[in-house]
Amino acid sequence: MKIICHGGAGHTPKVQDGVDKAAEKGWSVLKETDNALEAAITAVIIMEDDFRFNAGTGSCLREDGSVQNDSSVATSDGRMGAIANLRNFKNPVLIAKELLDEFPVMLAGKGAIEFALKKGYKQTKVKGSEKGWTGDTVGAVVQSSKGDIVVASSTGGVRGRPVGRVGDTPLWGSGFYCDEKIGIVATGVGEAITEQLLCYRVAQHSENLEEAMEWGVRLLPKDTGVGVIGINNNGQICGSSNTSMPFSIIER
Repeated sequence: MKIICHGGAGHTPKVQDGVDKAAEKGWSVLKETDNALEAAITAVIIMEDDFRFNAGTGSCLREDGSVQNDSSVATSDGRMGAIANLRNFKNPVLIAKELLDEFPVMLAGKGAIEFALKKGYKQTKVKGSEKGWTGDTVGAVVQSSKGDIVVASSTGGVRGRPVGRVGDTPLWGSGFYCDEKIGIVATGVGEAITEQLLCYRVAQHSENLEEAMEWGVRLLPKDTGVGVIGINNNGQICGSSNTSMPFSIIER
């Protein structure tokens, strides 16, 4: 069993305790249930509820002062769910999770909000943060004792970006990727990550996860903050970044 969580590429090491808490809470669920999905969701919720992170309650403000969230979840048995431009839900990752067993795998804006309300989630005003965030996205990758792998990611985007802007977080293959062999999530400058189809390319590059991640990070310019975390079925669990990226690993 393994879990790795990150708090955002470029984020200050001062939030390491928040990432550690997320990993510990996720690990506790994993030990009790051996359910990688529930462990990953638990870990991400911890960071969405921590105002210091650019996700959920601490999301940055868009150009018009609003908060818009993106989130994604995927499992090694071939399911995925993603939402974009969701407004006024405290834990966007829960809405993404709901799409795992639906025909549409991604919803945005009004459609995402209506879907969430139909599933019984209540809108709650998310004030967001006026801080100029450098830490973009929170995420978790988990593997159960059976070998099941799950990835989950959540973000408030980038401060000052236009309403409707979508970064890499909800985009399959760019911000997240998962199959029976590997699970990866990315963090950093969303446009650059998307252009490189980063997570999928890292997954395909090499069976050596550390080597593949270091290669993937080098695809982006050194001054473009990026990071990746992941787990593969060869027993590897690691993270790599060209900037500060608080992350935490627990494994048995």
